[in-house]
Amino acid sequence: MSTQEIINYDRIAEAIQYISDHFREQPDLDEIAGQVHMSAFHFQRMFREWAGVSPKKFQQFLSLDYAKSIIKEPQSSLADTAFETGLSGPGRLHDLFVQIEGMTPGEYKNGGAALTINYSFAESPFGNMIVASTAKGICYMAFTENEMVGLEELKQQFPQAAYRQMTDLHQQQALYIFTQDWSRLHEIRLHLKGTAFQLKVWETLLKIPMGQASSYGQIAAAIDRPAASRAVGTAIGQNPVAFLIPCHRVLRASGNIGGYHWGNTRKAAILGWEGAKTYGETAE
Repeated sequence: MSTQEIINYDRIAEAIQYISDHFREQPDLDEIAGQVHMSAFHFQRMFREWAGVSPKKFQQFLSLDYAKSIIKEPQSSLADTAFETGLSGPGRLHDLFVQIEGMTPGEYKNGGAALTINYSFAESPFGNMIVASTAKGICYMAFTENEMVGLEELKQQFPQAAYRQMTDLHQQQALYIFTQDWSRLHEIRLHLKGTAFQLKVWETLLKIPMGQASSYGQIAAAIDRPAASRAVGTAIGQNPVAFLIPCHRVLRASGNIGGYHWGNTRKAAILGWEGAKTYGETAE
């Protein structure tokens, strides 16, 4: 993740919103560049630096046809009880060994009174983030436009915890996912406050490969609760760890993007970016 990628995100997000709103019309490069007040040449160069592919190819990854094709991919791995631990290739989150440990009933009920939580702010290709961790692992990770607001939202999750602004190893390991520095990425641990049902849903989300997607119904079937799509949707919406637990990879069965706690434009940006990293210019 380069500094230029971070700086460019606001303009990229504006362009992505335009592409998302008009992809059926297949706007050309000049039209998209004009929306962000740039020349076509400079916009294409900036976009390639951020996404690794041309705006035209990225537009394909945002299209409804693409969403429908990936939602039909078999998700047999979702039913597996064990996590895959091998690294089969760069940019594939499902190959990471991400272990979830649920908080104790006492920690869950008392708002984290016995916990000391470290937090820091970091930059990602999709905007600023707040990342928080206990001694056992990452407990919270969210996109935030305002650091004070982000910290207040964290404290609402754990109102009785003690807080320290500092970066620790758990946070560093989690953020390596954006740099794709796989040689430095070891085991990532999450320490989450959630019901047994929520934890099961979040564990299942970790099995969706980068560049693919699942539906609420497929997630419900994978946890042996086929009639619980609505409850699954609620649990997905309460995911406390943005990006790392990939709730952005859950779409409506129709292929429509659906909602996202941190904004639909950001969800579209992440899906397109992941598609570009996975398939690149070789995608049909």
